[in-house]
Amino acid sequence: MFRIYCIISILLLSFPVHAQILTEKKDNYTEADSLRGGLRHERTSYDVKKYALEVRIEPEEKYIFGLNTMDFIVEKKTSRIQVDLFENMALDSVVYQSQHLNFKRNHNAIFIEFEKEIKASEKIHSMQLYFSGHPIVAKTPPWDGGFVFEKDDNGKDFIAVAVQGIGASLWFPNKDHPADEPDAVSVKVINPKDLVGVSNGRLTQTEILEDGYKAYTWEVKNPINSYNITLNIADYVHFSDKFRDLDLDYYVLSYNLEKAKKQFKQVKPMLACYDEKFGPYAFKEDGYKLVETPYLGMEHQSAVAYGNNYENGYLGRDLSKTGVGLKWDFIIIHESAHEWFGNSVSASDIADMWIHESFTTYAESVYIECLFGHDDAVKYLLGIRQLIVNDAPIQGVYGVHNEGSSDMYYKGANMLHSIRSIVNDDDLWWQALKDFHLHFQYQTIDMKQVVSFFNKRLKKDLTSVFEHYVTQAEIPVLEYRLNDKKELMLRWSSPIDNFQIPIAFQLNAKNQRVSVSSKKWKHTGFKVNHLKDLEFDTTSFYIKTKQVSQ
Repeated sequence: MFRIYCIISILLLSFPVHAQILTEKKDNYTEADSLRGGLRHERTSYDVKKYALEVRIEPEEKYIFGLNTMDFIVEKKTSRIQVDLFENMALDSVVYQSQHLNFKRNHNAIFIEFEKEIKASEKIHSMQLYFSGHPIVAKTPPWDGGFVFEKDDNGKDFIAVAVQGIGASLWFPNKDHPADEPDAVSVKVINPKDLVGVSNGRLTQTEILEDGYKAYTWEVKNPINSYNITLNIADYVHFSDKFRDLDLDYYVLSYNLEKAKKQFKQVKPMLACYDEKFGPYAFKEDGYKLVETPYLGMEHQSAVAYGNNYENGYLGRDLSKTGVGLKWDFIIIHESAHEWFGNSVSASDIADMWIHESFTTYAESVYIECLFGHDDAVKYLLGIRQLIVNDAPIQGVYGVHNEGSSDMYYKGANMLHSIRSIVNDDDLWWQALKDFHLHFQYQTIDMKQVVSFFNKRLKKDLTSVFEHYVTQAEIPVLEYRLNDKKELMLRWSSPIDNFQIPIAFQLNAKNQRVSVSSKKWKHTGFKVNHLKDLEFDTTSFYIKTKQVSQ
């Protein structure tokens, strides 16, 4: 089958390209950046409870139009609110209590004026947002956001959307900020009747329309980040299975059915591993789905996008170059792990998107450890270090819709591997990971909450560890020297105040472990006659070492 991303993927395989890292730090941010990423009164004054989205897709014209009914409560009295929709899309009208409201656009932000101030209460308000236009078409999905209008091998339309990073306001009006997830969503996909429309959650209704179109209505009963709301249209066939009491549904192109039945056997052992290590799948009411897409993949909640050509590895290649990455299907394992980290536990600002990607990339090694053993898991983590650039912090800038470096994947995973080594107690580590997911599921959180949780749960002050790996471009450097008595002296070089973690090393073939800080040199008490007899553990800890004279 023709896949435009195959050529691009091969060219980009040396880069961490699982998702859309579309923003970069700037010296000056614009009004548009602040409108997109900030939490001003027009956003914080109301809380979205549900979206009821109806959208019709006309493939030949690459045109969409529809209605988003937004249910919300007012938490702070207000006379206007902000919704978001890209400038190339039209917000045709806004209806509230059967009245058309006035609105003004400022870049991609739209400010809607109520006729009178609305007081804070638990009352559910409902607003209809009518929209239309030609949405941005992605050129290299999923690395840039937008719609994908392709044809399958039989010449039938193969349509999808992926908007992580760029945001759901690329195609429909919504409150496009990760801090506010709707509690529920329905999506009615209206498409040519010879095709099948698939979205998040469970299919609740199908309708044959008079004009050669068919409508498929899907319901989501759990909180969902707006970028996870999706639609897929193709000549799909459906098959299903169960994992314990969880419904598994698969939508694949008709001629790929047998390949899918074979490849998707990896789903059950993956779910068993993640259930054990991270806690139960959070979206049982919505089921679990894999949906074939004309791009590589995306973590769309309860409708995970799959386009990995039904082969192991990353488009048949091993990102770690160790052989371990060819034992499993990268897209199934990585994108499904986002159901725990990114979908269940979500960042409240995309500056902390590393919470999604670091834990999910680490989950790849967790899966490997479950199925193939600890040694393979460590081998894989070491292998993906080659992809780390250390060019910028993995945390972005708050309030301006800015993500950190794409090192958030592999560096973030190796940070968590290092923390496991710092803790040096696997029973405590695995319980903390599970508790982290269970404690924060269905919530949006930030870095402070992550650090506070692990400090308490792991009974260690890991603040400086998170601060260094998350907010600094370079990794910690362990400096070492021998004093005039040939005693081994150690200290950390770090811009983080009082950076402190233990380090393990072998001296004369004996394992040693000492605590080291950045404040002053550590007298280890170990005499080193020959440096060749000293070997620092850079496998368990993602660090650099440097011999210094003073």
